[in-house]
Amino acid sequence: MDWMNRAVAQSGGLHPYIPGKPVEQLLREKGLSHAVKLASNENAYGPSPKAMLAMQQAVSEVHRYPDGDCTELKAALAARHHVETGQILIGNGSNEVLDLLIRCFAGTGDEVVYSQRGFIVYALAAQAAGAIQIAVPDTAELGHDLNAMAAAVTDKTKVVCIANPNNPTGTLLNNDELQIFLDALPRHIVVILDEAYDEFVADIKSDSLQTLKHPGLVVSRTFSKAYGLAGCRVGYAVADASLLAVVNRFREPFNVNNLAQVAALAALDDEAWVMDKVKRVKVQRMRLEIAFSNLGVLGGKSYANFVLLKHAQAAELLNRLEEQGVIPRPLAGYGLSDYLRISVGTEEENNVLLHALETTLAQVKS
Repeated sequence: MDWMNRAVAQSGGLHPYIPGKPVEQLLREKGLSHAVKLASNENAYGPSPKAMLAMQQAVSEVHRYPDGDCTELKAALAARHHVETGQILIGNGSNEVLDLLIRCFAGTGDEVVYSQRGFIVYALAAQAAGAIQIAVPDTAELGHDLNAMAAAVTDKTKVVCIANPNNPTGTLLNNDELQIFLDALPRHIVVILDEAYDEFVADIKSDSLQTLKHPGLVVSRTFSKAYGLAGCRVGYAVADASLLAVVNRFREPFNVNNLAQVAALAALDDEAWVMDKVKRVKVQRMRLEIAFSNLGVLGGKSYANFVLLKHAQAAELLNRLEEQGVIPRPLAGYGLSDYLRISVGTEEENNVLLHALETTLAQVKS
């Protein structure tokens, strides 16, 4: 069929983003009645009660189009971050924000620079935009090599992407390192600082929005992780108003639905609840890191809401854990075939994980 051949040719080998395996899929595949999903870095405690109530109250208005400019949410975020509303861009998850930024500022022949094991959406968006992908090798600790990234910038570079903390490796850069990097870049380059997990490091580093300086700096954040609204799809960016005005030309109208907007607005008003859950996640993260270290499978220190597991037979561990109803995230797609990324669950979910992991490691060893 000609249309199919043309579509395949135009895709240029483009591959879709592959999310973590849904619980329902594993139950069907394995014939199980219950499973624990620890594959997508979701907030295992769910959303704020205020956010749930706001969505319930807004259900009767879903026959109306949402506010296309997210006026109230923009105002709340602007007040939170001490910026003007024109400096806020709201997206259908931070994923859309990242995609919009890269498609807007990088096209055919332009270069997009990112860390080899940075969030895979940078590569996918660059490829979709027809841009040249420059994947810079990581440090030995699987973190961003900022010196190498700066050296990779050429006169063709239009966008640089940094995830901090990094997904999927959990590494963290401090703001002094980042500012030195920003100072080394040409002023016209757009720098996307993806801070999807910022709430988990807010107590150990200064706020980049108040600290870092660069004309093209765009800080991206999300309501999908700490705020527990992954299913609503709300993310945002903070940047210079003139830069975001250009991005808004690319944005789909009504890209954030009614329920998502009211949920995010209510969640912002429940900061104590959110930070309590962040604290619980960090307690459980430490518990998992200690357990993984004792079992000899810890893949490195994480500053996000997940832990890395390293084992020479990671693929076998993945299969055996799934057989026991635990869903981790394989990282072979990142070139990390010896690693699994495991989201931090509740205490009960982590009990299930650790029991399954101990059983699995004994089976593999034997």
